[in-house]
Amino acid sequence: MTACNPALDLDRLAFPLSDEQRLLADVARSFAWDRLAPGAHDRDRTGEYPRTFVDELAALGLLAMKVSADWGGSALDNVGYVLAMEAVAEADASTAVILAASNMATWIIDQHGSTEQCDQWLRPYAAGELGPVSFALTEPHCGSDASALRTQAVRDGDGYRLTGQKMWITSGAFAGLHLVFACTGEGPRGISCFLVPAGAEGLAIGREEDKMGQRASGTVALHLDDVFVPADQRIGEEGQGYGIALSALAAGRVGMAGLCIGIGEAALAAGLRYAADRRAFGKRVLDFQNSRFQLADCRVELDAAWLLALRGARLLDQGHRAAAESSAAKLYASEATGRVVDRMVQLHGGYGYSREYDIERYYRDARITRIYEGSSEIQRLVLARALVDSLEVPA
Repeated sequence: MTACNPALDLDRLAFPLSDEQRLLADVARSFAWDRLAPGAHDRDRTGEYPRTFVDELAALGLLAMKVSADWGGSALDNVGYVLAMEAVAEADASTAVILAASNMATWIIDQHGSTEQCDQWLRPYAAGELGPVSFALTEPHCGSDASALRTQAVRDGDGYRLTGQKMWITSGAFAGLHLVFACTGEGPRGISCFLVPAGAEGLAIGREEDKMGQRASGTVALHLDDVFVPADQRIGEEGQGYGIALSALAAGRVGMAGLCIGIGEAALAAGLRYAADRRAFGKRVLDFQNSRFQLADCRVELDAAWLLALRGARLLDQGHRAAAESSAAKLYASEATGRVVDRMVQLHGGYGYSREYDIERYYRDARITRIYEGSSEIQRLVLARALVDSLEVPA
């Protein structure tokens, strides 16, 4: 049932975009709708990982969007990243989250890795020779509380022995490299970051998770049993891992806001098409006032999500920390998208509950966005903390 979504008129947002950013959005959208969209429905059914398309995205520079030009990457700014993520997610949210995880991991290597590490790993990655890179932080007992890791990295001569388990790892079975966070000491200041190549002795890939949505993103567990990692594959110094992970959050969250908006835009377009074609009580569903009100509310919420995402991205590009602004973007975009897809399922009536229609997939794909990349509750904590910290305490 997938049909091409027309190019969005971003000019109506009155947000300044460069010619390069517009071209990027057009390239990403064309690829997404020409290559990803036609098979997205079937990949959702089977859970087939889109490996061929990941290779093609690498050739377009979209797999290395956050990697600097020095290592062959696209070196996109955050506004461009939001535009690309939105365009891909409109066609296939599973592929978009693969891009999100891989770009987050490689941005960390780019920003915190040594020249030798970047040359060894990022250059072949940007050339499409490694496939995706996984971001291995989450563990079975802790999701949002990243400081509570149990995976251990014990010093052994000129390296470390890593033992533990990681959960919900996107692209874990297909990644050529894993960015693994493990404990070299106690508490948040005892977490370190390591590069673990695919096929390392003692590294085992768990079964594919049978998920509700974003089913083709290749989510698995990673089991590390006494995996030896040379010291020169540690990113940064011992104990810097927690800060390294946090450094990627703001850019990751505005990118995730773009992903949410992409799902929402696809749902709204599907609802609009269906309402224009479907007839009830002698007229189009689109001609009922309630239908128009629902569509109008969706447009307003998505526009608001766009502006919050672009604001957060622009502030990051200007060198601001933008922790609260990126959290606001991710919080609002994920929750607004949930409301949009729910309205569009309702507009479809019984057909919205049928897997024959794409709106059913959008509904499932949207639900996880309020959980991963920092749950809605975590985003509210960040925003509330910023508000409290802004209070002026009388002398």
